[in-house]
Amino acid sequence: MLRTITPRNARVKRVLKNREAKTEENIKTAIFVRGSQTSQIVNNALADLYMLKKPHAINFTKKNEIHPFEDQSNLQFFSQKNDASLFVVGTHSKKRPHTLTFARMFDHQLLDMIEVSIQHGIPMKDIKTPKSAIGMKPCFLFNGDVWEQNPHYIMFKSMLLDFYHGQTVDKVALAGLEYVISVTAGPLTSEGKPGKIYLRTYTIQLKRSGVKLPRIELVEMGPSLDMTFGRIMEAKPDVWKQSMRVPKELKPKKKKNVSKDEMGDTIGRIHLGRQDFDKIQTRKMKGLKKRTSEDKDEGSSDKKQRVDDSDDDE
Repeated sequence: MLRTITPRNARVKRVLKNREAKTEENIKTAIFVRGSQTSQIVNNALADLYMLKKPHAINFTKKNEIHPFEDQSNLQFFSQKNDASLFVVGTHSKKRPHTLTFARMFDHQLLDMIEVSIQHGIPMKDIKTPKSAIGMKPCFLFNGDVWEQNPHYIMFKSMLLDFYHGQTVDKVALAGLEYVISVTAGPLTSEGKPGKIYLRTYTIQLKRSGVKLPRIELVEMGPSLDMTFGRIMEAKPDVWKQSMRVPKELKPKKKKNVSKDEMGDTIGRIHLGRQDFDKIQTRKMKGLKKRTSEDKDEGSSDKKQRVDDSDDDE
């Protein structure tokens, strides 16, 4: 257990204040840690995922006796000490070779975990192409229908988006989009179990196209990982509900008689009183002008006189 820290100077006081609960959260910090036994494939994957997450990441290069599915105390200790809520644990054994365990924390307690096994991997250093700058927000592309259907795929998609979410912004400059993370879901097995996952990373290059919009080309920069799903631990419903709670200050204020449909279009409802069509102002034209009974009699006599005049001419 960690001892309670009493701030003795302004620097420690600022650090503790930064760790307090806020209406708008800080960018989540991720810890990449090696287990008691690892392989070179796991080490390369941890290093590459760490490079994509920098600067909001901590990389532990030493081996640790950590087994997330058996004992979560080490994760809770690292979370409290480093104020981190995301973990990637790399392990390797005969039963579960080349394994990465993605874990999320809520209030320094384990929320959920998912395990993937690397079948084939190409590290970033082996792909001799330009790399993106550190700290840039990636574009995500999820290929396949199962990302919204199967529980394993749904959790892994949520985990990846949470890891590389970064700072919440309203607008993104076109020049600031430097790389794309593409995750493709392979077909399900004959038994209906999840298939492989193909993770690829590309840099975005803007080329001249002769028009205002540039031509975009994707160049692979790495890492390239082929993975399969392993064990999974879903969050408890009450804890998940609490973690998804939105503060009142951030909830959009409801406007009276204004709503949105399924397509996201804004719909407004207007309430009108009883309408008197006789008093409605219409377009001012001669044909629609109201006439009194005297005007009608005068108009009919004029018309009869014009008819009589025409008969006399004949």
